Amino acid sequence: MNPLRTTPPAKDSSTPLRKSLTTSLLYFFILGDVLGAGVYVLVGQVAAESGGAVWAPLLVALCLALLTAASYAELVTKYPRAGGASHYANLAYGPFFGFLAGFCMLAAGIVSVAALTRGFGGDYLSEFITLPVVLVSIAFLTALALMNARGIRESTRANVVATVIEVSGLLLVVGLGAWIVLRGDGDMGRLTDLGTSREGPVAAVLSGAVLAYYSFVGFETSVNVAEETRDPRRSYPRALFGALLTAGAVYVLVGVAATVTVPTGQLTESSGPLLEVVRAAGGVPTEVFSAIALVAVANGALLTGIMSSRLAYGMARDGLLPRFLTKVLSGRRTPWAAIVTTTALSLALALTGDVSTLASTLVLLLLVVFFLVNTSLLVLRRDTVSQDHFRAPTLVPVLGALSCVLLATQIERDVWLRGLIVLAVGAGLGVIAAMRSRRSS
Repeated sequence: MNPLRTTPPAKDSSTPLRKSLTTSLLYFFILGDVLGAGVYVLVGQVAAESGGAVWAPLLVALCLALLTAASYAELVTKYPRAGGASHYANLAYGPFFGFLAGFCMLAAGIVSVAALTRGFGGDYLSEFITLPVVLVSIAFLTALALMNARGIRESTRANVVATVIEVSGLLLVVGLGAWIVLRGDGDMGRLTDLGTSREGPVAAVLSGAVLAYYSFVGFETSVNVAEETRDPRRSYPRALFGALLTAGAVYVLVGVAATVTVPTGQLTESSGPLLEVVRAAGGVPTEVFSAIALVAVANGALLTGIMSSRLAYGMARDGLLPRFLTKVLSGRRTPWAAIVTTTALSLALALTGDVSTLASTLVLLLLVVFFLVNTSLLVLRRDTVSQDHFRAPTLVPVLGALSCVLLATQIERDVWLRGLIVLAVGAGLGVIAAMRSRRSS
């Protein structure tokens, strides 16, 4: 374990990255990442696990996400550096766990971008045009990489516009659901339909909460832009909790709207469950909602790509990845080497991998990361810093760690087998990284 030490306050001159993010931009960054493509496709899958009462697992997932979010809020205001979970685990436990946390985040982020790339070229795009997957993937990821390299301020401003469009699409679903109920075509009884034929209510809610939890992840990516935030100690807690509560309210309303307007069986069989609400209401062209969904997918991929590149940059600076990844554009001050590398890996997965299979391991990988973050906070409580920072009650990281264990018990065995392979690779590379770190020290 690393000896704990007093950390001096961060200064603008200590980082080559440009400090451009305000509280409002950070709020939209987090909200845009959380309100990504997940809710557009996961409502039906949550219903398949927990029955018609989709709002219940969504609410449980929000509460569990807030626990780990509070731990992140304390750590990022205490150590406002790129690297996020990797940096915190490195401080608390040393380079092996620092690498493992970062590796899991990188793996999840790269696979997520690949999955969103495949999603962008799927049914929503086919409403307008049909193109080869290879062409769509290359063009889509190249455009995202160029936007990422242009600068964090430009990327987050584009995210503000995209987030407004995403929220408008979800509010449209809520409004259409209300209209269907008012005209007498809704079924309010489905809101209390909790459980499936093979599960009791509690097990059904927890099983659905695992999938719903994926809809709330994304807040953890924002810690990797802490160095590019003007005043992270003031801005981050406000932006983080505000964005999560906003997303939670929208998700619950969307879940209610989908449940009361579309039969549960039809909802679970659809690959575009929210599109079923639009069709049931009538009057709104499906192309309009498909365009909104495409914006949501693209925005989620952009923000996840930003996270992955900043995480790779932070890990490389900590000596956990090759130093090549710390190269920054002299004018734009963006980590171009990390952007190119993470984009290339996402493209390789998008073109050759079974994304639906790989994506199912994302929650498991993130639960490992969140467990390390919550326990790292408890260890780092003995570390003192000179500046003021957000402080969560001690019970919060304890409950956050336990929530990760609880959700992990609900994940299927096949997913665990795939996840253990990824973790084994990360552990092997982590041993090498730890040995190199000790030699360099």
